[in-house]
Parts: sequence; C-alpha cells; structure tokens
Amino acid sequence: MVNLGLIRGSKSSNSVIVSFKLPYYTHWGQHLLVCGSEPVLGSWNVKKGLLLKPVHQGDELIWSGSLNVPNGFGCEYSYYVVDDGRNILRWEAGKKRKLILPNGVQDGEFVELHDLWQTGSDDLPFRSAFKNVIFRGSWNLDVEKPLAEIQNQLNQEDSVIVQFRICCPNIEEKTSICVIGSPLELGQWKVQGRLKLNYIGESIWQAECMMRKEGFPLKYRYGKYRNNENFSMEMGPNRELFVDFATSQPEYIVLSDGLMREMPWRGSGVAIPMFSIRSDADLGVGEFLDLKLLVDWSVQSGFHLVQLLPINDTSVHGMWWDSYPYSSLSVFALHPLYLRVQALSENITEDIKQEIQRARVQLDGKDVDYEATMAAKLSIAKKIYSQEKETILSSTSFQNFFSENQDWLRPYAAFCFLRDFFETSDHSQWGRFSLFSQDKLEKLVSKDSLHYDIVCFHYYIQYHLHMQLSEASEYARKKGVVLKGDLPIGVDRNSVDTWVYPSLFRMNTSTGAPPDYFDKNGQNWGFPTYNWEEMSKDNYAWWRARLTQMAKYFTAYRIDHILGFFRIWELPDHAVTGLCGKFRPSIPLSQEELEREGIWDFDRLSRPYIRQKFLVEKFGASWPIIASNFLNEHQKDHYEFKEDCNTEKKIASKLKSCIERSMFLESEALLRSNLFDLVKNIVLIRDPEDSKSFYPRFNLEDTSSFSELDEHSKNVLKRLYYDYYFHRQETLWRQNALKTLPVLLNSSDMLACGEDLGMIPSCVHPVMQELGLIGLRIQRMPNEPDLEFGIPSQYSYMTVCAPSCHDCSTLRAWWEEDEERRRRYFKNVVGSDLLPPDECTPEIVHFILRQHFEAPSMWTIIPLQDLLALKEEYTTRPAAEETINDPTNPKHYWRYRVHITLESLLEDKDLITEIKGLVRGSGRSYPPLDEVEASTDLEKQPVANGKQKVHSVN
Repeated sequence: MVNLGLIRGSKSSNSVIVSFKLPYYTHWGQHLLVCGSEPVLGSWNVKKGLLLKPVHQGDELIWSGSLNVPNGFGCEYSYYVVDDGRNILRWEAGKKRKLILPNGVQDGEFVELHDLWQTGSDDLPFRSAFKNVIFRGSWNLDVEKPLAEIQNQLNQEDSVIVQFRICCPNIEEKTSICVIGSPLELGQWKVQGRLKLNYIGESIWQAECMMRKEGFPLKYRYGKYRNNENFSMEMGPNRELFVDFATSQPEYIVLSDGLMREMPWRGSGVAIPMFSIRSDADLGVGEFLDLKLLVDWSVQSGFHLVQLLPINDTSVHGMWWDSYPYSSLSVFALHPLYLRVQALSENITEDIKQEIQRARVQLDGKDVDYEATMAAKLSIAKKIYSQEKETILSSTSFQNFFSENQDWLRPYAAFCFLRDFFETSDHSQWGRFSLFSQDKLEKLVSKDSLHYDIVCFHYYIQYHLHMQLSEASEYARKKGVVLKGDLPIGVDRNSVDTWVYPSLFRMNTSTGAPPDYFDKNGQNWGFPTYNWEEMSKDNYAWWRARLTQMAKYFTAYRIDHILGFFRIWELPDHAVTGLCGKFRPSIPLSQEELEREGIWDFDRLSRPYIRQKFLVEKFGASWPIIASNFLNEHQKDHYEFKEDCNTEKKIASKLKSCIERSMFLESEALLRSNLFDLVKNIVLIRDPEDSKSFYPRFNLEDTSSFSELDEHSKNVLKRLYYDYYFHRQETLWRQNALKTLPVLLNSSDMLACGEDLGMIPSCVHPVMQELGLIGLRIQRMPNEPDLEFGIPSQYSYMTVCAPSCHDCSTLRAWWEEDEERRRRYFKNVVGSDLLPPDECTPEIVHFILRQHFEAPSMWTIIPLQDLLALKEEYTTRPAAEETINDPTNPKHYWRYRVHITLESLLEDKDLITEIKGLVRGSGRSYPPLDEVEASTDLEKQPVANGKQKVHSVN
C-alpha cells in the first residue's frame, strides 16, 4: 500500500490530501470507485471517477483511495460498484454524500474519510412518511452552534482529531446524542465522560475530539440521554476504528457512521378503498373529506397509516365498469366520484341543498351505485359551477392550481369533452382528433371555442378535488398519520395517456399475469404494455411526473404488481384470457436452439392441436355442429380453426352471434370455455414479431398437445420450459428493474412498498432489498413453497404483513370457504386438535390479528373489514359480500361499502380499546393520544342519540 505519510511530506502546501475508506465485500471482477460533482471526482461521469483499491483488514475488505484538493474544497459524491470496464453494477441508495473539510484543516494536511455503504433501507427515515409525518418532531430541532475550533496543541506524531457523525432521525424532545468508548477522551465507557454531539441539521449529530494515537484502535458506541439523566446505548456490537499509522498519518479522521442502531421502528395501519368509506355527510360513496374522520379513528386506535386503492379518474365507459380503480382514464386526474359537492361553495342555494339531501337519502344503499352516484354528483356540481364559475376561475388559488397542473389538465379536459361529444373514449373513433397534437389541443381548449365552458367545468372539478384531497392530506400529516396511495401498473388503452403519448405504449398488446393463487387461468387486465425503450429516451419523464403528482397528496405508496418492473406478462390484443402470454422482456427459445435439441415441427407445436376425440370429449354429440361452425378438417382426424374464429376474441364474437340465432342448446359460457381450451391447446407460442423465436406456453404439460408428443420431445420441452421460466431470464430481469425502479424511487420522497405476490423470480427480493423497497406478506399466500400458511413471526423486517387484501376474500370469508383448510389452520397454526368453529368468531380474529401485529414486519396493515370482525355485531352481513375484488372476473363490480359510519366507529370505544390493545401489546409505535382532536366534520355532525349507526344489510 502507498505510504500516504511520505506523499504528504512531498506535497505542496496549498492543497489537502483526502483519503476515502469504505468496507465492502465484492465478487470477482468487481471494483469500487467514488464519483462526485467536481472534475477531480469525474463530474458524475463514473468512467472518470476515483478507482479504489482493496486491502484486507481483519474480517473486512477495505477499499481506499486518495486525491489532492485545494483547501476549502467541497463537493457531493457517491460510491459505485463497477466491472473491469467501469460499467456500473450497483450504486448507493439515498442522497448524495457531502464532502466538507473539517474546520481548521491547514494546507498540506491529510484528512481521512471513513464511510459506510448506504443501503436502500438506510434511506427510509428520510422518506416523507417518516421525515414529515411520523418523525416530524425530530426534524424541527434547532441547529446547535458548533464548538470552538479544536486546536491540536499536542505533537502531530501523538494525536489526531476525530470527527464523529451519526444520523438519528427519531429523537424525543430534550434528548441529545453522545458517544462513549474505550479511550480516556470518550470516558472509558463511563457515561459521565461521554462526548456530547451537536445537532447540525438533517438528523445529523456531530462532534470533534482530539484523540491520542495510543488509544487506537478505538472501540465506541453512540447513545441517547434525556435531561442529562436517562442514558440508553445503541444496539449491536461495539463500533471500531482502526488506523494504520505506520502507512498513513492523518491529522483529521471523519467518521460517517450511518444510522444510529436502535430497535427497528414498527407501525400499523388500516386499509380500505376510498369508495368503501361511509359517513353521515357523503353522497353514496366515500369522499376525500371523509379521510379526516378516518384519520381521527386511526389515531384513537393507535394506527400510523391509512392505505387506499387508486383514486384516479376511471371514467372510460360511462357505466359501472368504471368502478375498476386500476383502469385509469388519466394517471394524473382525480376521480369526480370522491367530490363532496356541498363543499364546492359556501353560497349554495336552497333548492340545490334540498337536491343534495334527497340524493343523500337515495344513494345511502348497502353498496355503491356507481352510475347513479356519478350522475347525481356531476348534475349537482354543474349547477353550482354555473353560479360561481367566474369567481372561482378568476381566483388566485385556481390560477395557481392551473399553472402548476396545465401540462396534464388541458389534455384531460379536452379528452373528456371529446369523449362525451363522440360518446366513446376510444380515440381511434374521433376522426381528425384521433391523433393528438399540440395544435389541435390549443384549438380544443381555446377561450374562443364554443365548448370552452365545458372544458372549464372539468378544470373546476379537478381544482376542487385537489383542494379537498389536499385538506385531508394535510390533516393526516399533522395527526401523525401516513396517507398511503396506490400506483396502478397499467392505464386503460382508451385513456388520456395513450392518446397524448401513444409511443410510450405497445397498443397491440395487453398486460396480465400468469396463473397464480388468484386465478389458475391467468389474468388479462386489458392494459397495453409499456414501451420501455421509448420511455428511457427522456429518462422516464412520464413516470417521474406521475410520482411527483402523487406526492402532492401521499407520503407513502404501494407499487401495484412490482413484478411488472422486472418483466410483464404480455398477451396479444386478441386474447381474452391470460394463459397464452409471454414475459417481456425475456430471452426466447430460438428456432436454432430447438433444432439442436431435435425439435423440428414448429407448426405442430405452435398451432392449436385439435383431434376429433378432443371434440367428442368436450362437446359430446354436439361436436359435429360445433366443428362445422368453427373448424376445418385440414387432414383426417385433425382440425384447425376457421379464419373468422382463430383467436379468443373472434371466438367470443362468433359464438355470441350463434347463440343469438339459437344455434346451440349448451350455455354460451360453457361453449366459450371449451372453445378457448382448444385454441390454447399449444406447446409453443411463436413470436409475432420474429417468426424464429418461441416461448413455452405456461403449464404446457397440462395440454393434450404435449401429452401426445414422443418422450424425447417431452423431455426437451420440459427442460427448456424450466429454463425459460426459472433460470435464463434472471440477469435480464434484474437489469431491467434496476433501470426503472430507481427512477420511481428518486422521483419523490414517498415511502415505497411493492406488491410482490404471485410467481416471484429469484432476482426480485434481492433487488427490492438493495433498493429499500418494502414487500408484502399475506399469510394464506406464503413465499415459501413448502408452507400452506405463512408464519408471521418469521417475516423479515422490510415487509408489510396483512391477513388479507383487496384481491382476495376477507378473513371471515376465507375462514368459512373451506372446511378442510380451516381444520389444517386450526391444527397447524392455532395449535389445537379440536374442531374449529364454522364461523370466524371474534376470538379467532383476535388470534390471527395478534400474530400479525406481533410480527417483525415494519408495517402491519389490516383491512377495515377484518378489524370490524373483532366485534360480533359488525359480522351480520354475509362474509362473501365484504370482498372488494374477484380477480377471476374481469368485469367485477367494485362497490363494497362499510355498513357502519365513521362517526359511529368513533363512538365505539370498546372496539377502539381492543384494537389499541393489540397495537400497544405488540410493541408497535402509535401516535400520541394528546394530539387527537375531533375533526370539524365530526363536531358538526354528532351521532344521533349517542347510538351507533349501522346501515341495514337486508
């Protein structure tokens, strides 16, 4: 190793030597370098960064390197893992580091920086969920004046100045940070001799101390003390500082020791769709302002988080199909469904007030009536708009909103006008407006246009939605409650986004998921897949804008189907089901590769394999009629589909026409299912863009086409199937995720959680861990293949755990669905040989929820339906009716409403006490109760007679 002491003696006196040191284990062929904002560190060009060299030091591998900088130098920098060609393999998470030379450094002196690699989880306390909500008090500390500059009065050969730096994002009032350790200067492990650190901002505490070299290597730890009395030491082993003074003679050592090691913070929350909330003030559906009541209830129950489903506008079809919250008309616009019309103005006329009251009574049903609610709200809003539009549209508040949002707001309003004018959202049917252009947009939203008032109405609605959601969001923040949103993986193919940015989407494809827990036939969501190559050209600006917009209201978010950022299940646009897809990106089976393995008959493998005996099995005596309408016999005993019905969509269309003419006695659903089975009876899927590339059909061994192959072909195809789905893609998928996910994470300071359910490639969890992404654990869907039920006590910290979610049945419904499974759970999880109760009693619910609250997971987030099941009087509704979504039904009606109002829940002290006991008994954090105040809405609307209002479920 180069003797830096010798270098120092030969350097000119107008510069300072800076040395970087970082412990990090690498694999063969990997290197570490440091790159920064100044030319001496490459000006963020990693190829020109400072390459570090490794040295073994005990059990650690220390990477180090040095450079000369002028006195007073400062910059930002980060560490990178690179290959032999300096191509980036990995980089640090979190904010860029700041290099600031210590006060008092003289020309010619040597400063040694000791850093620790910043992981994704290290950055979590700086996300807005913690920084601005949960730990917000810690971030309002006053910056302390630094101590007077330390003058090194000892002989340079005998001493060195050490700067201690530690990050502590969560600290109580009147609490300070100190360091104690083995040398005399650190108290020799006695609290009385501790070194106090000063707060310098951004959760960083720092102090300098002159240390005798004879005290090295140092052993030390950080601690907290309150009111100079209560002292608590950080967890873990002693920290150590080793300096080889034989090879280097630093005057200053800067220790950047990362985060203070404390008990991991754990919190809990409640999950409920926005539309499912019920209050005394709403019109048929939950509204943004109802969130204030839900926040009050959450705080009283001990929850730090409220999780919602997507809240963007989904008004594509103008009917109840639009209840599907993941099919966005616009990824920026909020849904008018959640507007509180009585809050639009303080001067609503008496006749409109009466109309609002009538609508409230009419829409107060067991479930959401999507179409009636939308019609009523828009009708009322238009009347209020006509009375006050000049006042609102000319206000400073509206002008500011418009200025900040016009990039998406103007195209959205124009789209809504054209959708209503042409009576379809399918923009391919809009004539000359089918292709978007800025010139056309300017004409559509021009103040001189005849329809300008209609355009402004859409501005008006979005403005008020923004104001109402912002009010609820700020209320949650002040109460210490994280508002968690949901980022859908796709957009509707007939959306503003596909109209304005068609090049960002592969419009001839559809997004879905392969067969999994949710659906054994796979899922076809109907969204176009993304053109990631095109998106990368502007560094994913569309995604960055989405996250920036979302962060205006939320401090955390759920990434829907995070697997889609590694690879997406892509289906042809003519598919109806989700089985015959392929992963994109993926490495296909090439024709050359298959031929080397002795596979030659590609038409036989990639076209539906249909024999007469299959037709007899499926259709019985009716098979000749079916065959004559849908099939041609291309050789004896072998059939193929006719041109007008050779895809699932064509089959569905032709079958519907046949049924209307009463040609068949069997049900349409049964015939369609059997015909779909035939068209999917293939082994390989030929790539429509490259005829010499193939993809193994999912579960190909289940097909009769596969079963009739020779043994050699079967063995080859089984091996290649396994290779395609579980081996050859891993590096590609990892690289794809590391291109896209960091863009999302760096676009906002929201806390990110990823929905990682389904068929999980082995690369997913390491990438999520590297990026600091929190995963999801549902007990009935364990990641471990050998378990039927997950074990919450064994979940990792970087997870959200829950007993159910919106895509599966509730806890009550799950318990009652399957008697044998219920018995296995009672025996293996509850630990009882007795027969379990047929119904999910409050005692069973309490047991299961307690498991989840006590889990090591960072978050336990419980669906509101599962929390209400703690009380028998809230379980009178059939359990199946509380399910929010059925993933097997692409036309599911999303309409579940909680049958008790939030006002009544706030009055139910027994339920609040039980939930609060679960939270506190598990050691999870909870908001301070002295901050709980009744919201304005609650004060204005007391519960009648002090009794709980439970909506009729009859």
